[in-house]
Amino acid sequence: MLPLIFCLFILVATLQFIYYVVVFGKFAFVKAKKNNPKKIPVSVIVCAKNESENVTQYIPLLAEQNYPDFEIVLIDDASSDETLDIFEGFEKQYSNIRLVKVENNEAFWGNKKFALTLGIKASRKDYLLFTDADCYPTSKNWIADMTSNFTMQKTIVLGYGAYEKIPNSFLNKIIRFETVLTAVQYFSWARIGKPYMGVGRNLAYKKDEFFKVDGYRDHLKVRSGDDDLFINQVASRKNTTICTTPESFTYSKPKTTFSAWFNQKRRHVSTAALYKPFDRAQLGLFYATQLLFFLLPILLLVFQYQWIAVLGIIGFRYLFAWLTLGFAAGKLKEKDTMYWFPFIEIALVFTQLNIFITNSFSKPVHWK
Repeated sequence: MLPLIFCLFILVATLQFIYYVVVFGKFAFVKAKKNNPKKIPVSVIVCAKNESENVTQYIPLLAEQNYPDFEIVLIDDASSDETLDIFEGFEKQYSNIRLVKVENNEAFWGNKKFALTLGIKASRKDYLLFTDADCYPTSKNWIADMTSNFTMQKTIVLGYGAYEKIPNSFLNKIIRFETVLTAVQYFSWARIGKPYMGVGRNLAYKKDEFFKVDGYRDHLKVRSGDDDLFINQVASRKNTTICTTPESFTYSKPKTTFSAWFNQKRRHVSTAALYKPFDRAQLGLFYATQLLFFLLPILLLVFQYQWIAVLGIIGFRYLFAWLTLGFAAGKLKEKDTMYWFPFIEIALVFTQLNIFITNSFSKPVHWK
């Protein structure tokens, strides 16, 4: 049995090498390029539900973007707080802000996709740039950098949505490390030609892409997935590119308790089950090798089977994983997440296992 476990351990380490060096290296070790601004007309789409505090702070940052031709479409999704009143004030203050009011609809109650659909239909520009109500751009050139990646062929641009740093918080490091790892995965697969997801905190596409597939029709009843499920459906090698210049990043406030973040990740993970078969398979294989890489060596070392080789493989794996993610984290301005990499990774792997088990027995709560 031990020889079989040892062979399986070698296979797992080999697959990890392929993922980290061959696949993730497509992003980590390739220099980000900066394109010339296109100055194409853009509609910035922001959907909010009970976000009065955030929109008061962040919408002015969007309105002050250094870009010649853009509008901001503010969607109030039947908020019960002061969000609508604040949006109406912004509409009067800024000439390029348009307001979409979503009333409670029994058939689509609590479905963000319905609200976004109304906002997209109300937009007047051919190119759409999405962010969330609790997000803000890192610079006044956010629109310019994201839209500079559009070409006649590239009609989908995947951006990076980061989380703010909270000093002396291990949970914050886990959250930001997970965000980096997720971004490395979808950026790398997009570069390989197999894009599978994007994040609504920072995502752009041509409006035609939305109407080609009748918007969210195929997954409208799924509460989440207005970003990743839509991209999984429409993105391809020909039409998708990425934007990773620091000026193109957006930031949002992270969760501050484990339970809040755990529930948030449950919602995100639940949509992955609806991805295309290849995407489900490659993600499942990656996380399976992550888990097995921690479990198999324990058995081998307990029985001192080939312990020198086992320790050598462990050391080599941490070397290439640390280097790859270190380069990637540097490009995403998240280097500090790598200082405690082995401990953060272990915590994340077993948290993800807990999420998988929990989601198997109960459904997560989505947009209300």
